[in-house]
Amino acid sequence: MVTKLRRRRAFSALIYHRLSSVMAALFIVGYLWMILIPLPPLSQGTYIDENALQPAQVNTYWNWVDVHKADQYLYQLEALRHNNATSEQRAVFIRNEFSKLGLAASIQMYEFSTSSGPVRGHNAYAIMASPRASGTEAIVISASWISCIDEGSNTPNMRGISTVLSLAAFLKNQSLWAKDLIFVIGDNYLDGMHAWLNAYHGTIPSNLNTDLLQHSSGVIWTALNIDYSGHSFSHLGVFFEGLNGRLPNQDLMNSLYLIATYTGGVPVTVYDHLDPSEFPNKWEEMSIFPSWIPSAIRKSAYAQLYSYRARNVLRQLGYQARGRASGVHGLFHKFRIDAITLYAVPATGPHGFHALGKIVESTLRTANNLLERLHASFFFFILTSPGTFMKIGTFLPSAILISVAMMFGGLREWVDAGVTQQHYTTTSKGDKTPTTKVKWVPRSRPVLHALIIMIITHIMGIALFSLISTRWYMDSNSTCSLALVGLSLFLPSIILQGIPQPSSTAAPVWMVLKSFNLCFASTIISITSLLNFSLAAALAVTLGLPLTLASPSSIASPPLIKYAFYCILATGWLALCPREVADAIWNWEVLGVWFGPFVCIIYVPLVIQASLVCFYQS
Repeated sequence: MVTKLRRRRAFSALIYHRLSSVMAALFIVGYLWMILIPLPPLSQGTYIDENALQPAQVNTYWNWVDVHKADQYLYQLEALRHNNATSEQRAVFIRNEFSKLGLAASIQMYEFSTSSGPVRGHNAYAIMASPRASGTEAIVISASWISCIDEGSNTPNMRGISTVLSLAAFLKNQSLWAKDLIFVIGDNYLDGMHAWLNAYHGTIPSNLNTDLLQHSSGVIWTALNIDYSGHSFSHLGVFFEGLNGRLPNQDLMNSLYLIATYTGGVPVTVYDHLDPSEFPNKWEEMSIFPSWIPSAIRKSAYAQLYSYRARNVLRQLGYQARGRASGVHGLFHKFRIDAITLYAVPATGPHGFHALGKIVESTLRTANNLLERLHASFFFFILTSPGTFMKIGTFLPSAILISVAMMFGGLREWVDAGVTQQHYTTTSKGDKTPTTKVKWVPRSRPVLHALIIMIITHIMGIALFSLISTRWYMDSNSTCSLALVGLSLFLPSIILQGIPQPSSTAAPVWMVLKSFNLCFASTIISITSLLNFSLAAALAVTLGLPLTLASPSSIASPPLIKYAFYCILATGWLALCPREVADAIWNWEVLGVWFGPFVCIIYVPLVIQASLVCFYQS
């Protein structure tokens, strides 16, 4: 037993003395792992996990008569757009077309109250009752008026709406459906479908004023959103991210990939990213590598494959980290509905209504086979290409390693704060020359002072979010953002002056503050990685090294320089990214995306705490 204790103490002492090297290794491996995520050997091929789906195993009946009908709907929609039809006029037209088909159709009016003004519109929807079941389950086929890829430019998704209308006319004549089919045309982009889904499920938020739905069906299991804004298309892109980092079951995307390839003859891509191997003359435009890298390396097949997959990974991380839905489908995930958007990548050919209709029909037939919700495949993954993906166990360690390094750093500061060196002199009997020795003496830690500082900074984060969510800030965000950045440079230090300092025998406040700061940030990253890996990875990159390297200033490095750097890192995004700030507030108020409050209440206080560590004098 004594030997074990000695070995444990020796091992602990060894780790403590080499902790800087261990932390450096964890940081290097973690960051390098993130860079290597797009490498092909780390991915594996997709496969169907649910045997009942049977994708691409049926004969499709969509033909050129249905394509002609879609063209007729498109002609009428273009006339409405040419005549500057209002939202209500468009919804009335769509409702009437559904009614002509004998479907139960209606219109839903809605209005969201936001800090940037009201958001209102009209949705049109129809329900086709299942001829072979009791209507307890349903599938949604939807399209929004605005295309997802050009949300800012308000490009109309008229061909997508035409496809939904013609599908309604085509599918009502079939008797094979075991689930109700719900056709929804949402107004604007995300807000229309969000209002419809909340009204359908009875979860109407306080800032939404909407009509109750006149027609309803059963539990929605799957949903397909169609986005077709160009004249024709060359590839079928898949958008799949939902609100707050949610993802659909991968079997739905894998089924679409097989159906598009073997039934529709249409190549599938992730988002609207085209594979550079298909366009050898455009490899430079599609490469993520800088121009100073030799062209022989950038042009190699392996580098192009890495570049293509890296673009897909970065796009997915961008959507997930900000909690944004990459399309209308993302609103369904909140209600445990597997949904994706089929995006027709605009091109001069060769595909159009005919190929898209066959693919949607076969995909609906596949979803119609389900006897239970999709559950067997993956809900946590990174789609590196249409046919390859990464499991959570392959990419999760990258963020965890960085959080572990931060935890080690916080624990080291806690241990160092608990003891101090005391020098004393002794004289031996044989030699009267005094010798100086060092003794480790325990000391108190100012825990309360550090906790007060942390609580105040998080209260400041709450106040910051409340301020940027006001109508006053939205109307003059350029001036207000600069004022808030300037205020962040002075307010924390002023508050710090008002906090009483501990006794001279206690440890410095900055040591306990840094210890709590690193441990809390490490815990946040670890927990978030299981819910939203992309957000955890973003926090690991933006907080890992900055919080670890925060230290009191010395004469060689004046405190104001380091302090100002951290303050700008904390709030500089207010002035540098005004569009992102406005989008984050809109997404919070309308869609319930918690990225905005998370940044203000978690990220900003953590960085400000690191700035206060630098404000102290060593």
